[in-house]
Amino acid sequence: MDTLVILVFAFGYLAITLEHNLKIDKLIPALAMMAVSWAIISLGHMEVFEVDAELHKLIPSHIEEILLHHLGKTSEILIFLIGAMTIVEIIDYFDGFATIKGYVMTKSKTKLLWIFAILAFILSAIIDNLTATIVLISILRKIIGDREVRIWFVGIIIIAANAGGAWSPIGDVTTTMLWIGNKVTTLNLIKFLFIPSLLSIIVPLLIASRMKPFRGEIETIVDAHDIKKDKFGEPMLYIGLGSILFVPVFKTVTHLPPYVGMMLSLAVVAIFAEIYSSSKIALTMVDEESDESAHYSPIHKSLAGIEMPSILFFLGILLAVAALESLGTLFHFAENLTDTIPMLGTEPEIAGYNVSDLVIMILGVASAVIDNVPLVAASIGMFSDPTDSPLWHFIAFSAGTGGSMLIIGSAAGVVAMGMEKINFFWYLKNIAWLAFVGFLVGSFSFMFLRSIL
Repeated sequence: MDTLVILVFAFGYLAITLEHNLKIDKLIPALAMMAVSWAIISLGHMEVFEVDAELHKLIPSHIEEILLHHLGKTSEILIFLIGAMTIVEIIDYFDGFATIKGYVMTKSKTKLLWIFAILAFILSAIIDNLTATIVLISILRKIIGDREVRIWFVGIIIIAANAGGAWSPIGDVTTTMLWIGNKVTTLNLIKFLFIPSLLSIIVPLLIASRMKPFRGEIETIVDAHDIKKDKFGEPMLYIGLGSILFVPVFKTVTHLPPYVGMMLSLAVVAIFAEIYSSSKIALTMVDEESDESAHYSPIHKSLAGIEMPSILFFLGILLAVAALESLGTLFHFAENLTDTIPMLGTEPEIAGYNVSDLVIMILGVASAVIDNVPLVAASIGMFSDPTDSPLWHFIAFSAGTGGSMLIIGSAAGVVAMGMEKINFFWYLKNIAWLAFVGFLVGSFSFMFLRSIL
């Protein structure tokens, strides 16, 4: 019966990977394999377990208890993401990101390259790499009219956004999963991953700066006075970004789950949004009068704008992986993997790396081919290392930056592919090698930092 569940997961995973070929939204196989996997476990009266991280062993449990446990953990992530997405949508409602456009006023391609890469690196750490990519591509369209030139910049933005998302607990879904799952803490994540993540974009930038597509000047640029701004856009941008940055602080002070802080931040942003829009708060009203007024409410419009397909996809994939974890499959796989892969050096404590490094680098490369969310979800079920173990930091880095090696390997790459109609093989030929160089430099710099810190 275990094999049947694994096969269901494998076929579902394959369908997710071939989403564009099958023309079926990935949330469909994700939800299907989740439901079918748990149905098989229930109908087959299969024994389920809970992983005890401290004792590093499996503890028998009941299906109702273990399913409720995983649903609770998954819901923490989903509610957190819904809150963050809504805040970003509120900022966009007031055209807050137009403020950034005013700072990008140069004709030099090299300067534009560095400006957009730095913006992507910083923004993705605050509003996540997917949203940062969408915002910056929208701005880039206002500055560079030639698509053939623009897609080169978009390629670098993808690398920078994924690198920026790796060192922040709110910068990437996978990093957020590790943070909410108490695998990493904010300060240590930044301490160990900021420099490797920075190097993983700085080195590709130094190489790209010498490449022909980034030499010379662009022909047209939008004048700062031509950019229309909402008068409340700038304050909403700062309030929104500040509220998201407040979440890790709230967690550190109160020791409550991150989604609680995110809901508080959303409430604060919503108050300012309602005041600025001169619309009454109508979040909980359902009568006809409130429906009419809610049409003008930035909160309702922002809630309608969040990506529910992504939320449902995360629900499906995380609970599907939870099924394998509950059967003990991932636990035993991790043990076998560690036993079969030889040590990379005879003195790992001096060399600065160990058996797990190869496994995690493979995971990073794999995340370029298949979705990194289930990969990280699986790693959480496979390994039982304590909070802030170097293993978790390296997983966060590898899964985040490894996805840049193919345009389909990250959410940022997929959305850029859709927005700019970037060809898969064009990216593979021109950008992938830069991402790979950055990934290697960042990985080895992490190993070095780990050995001295």
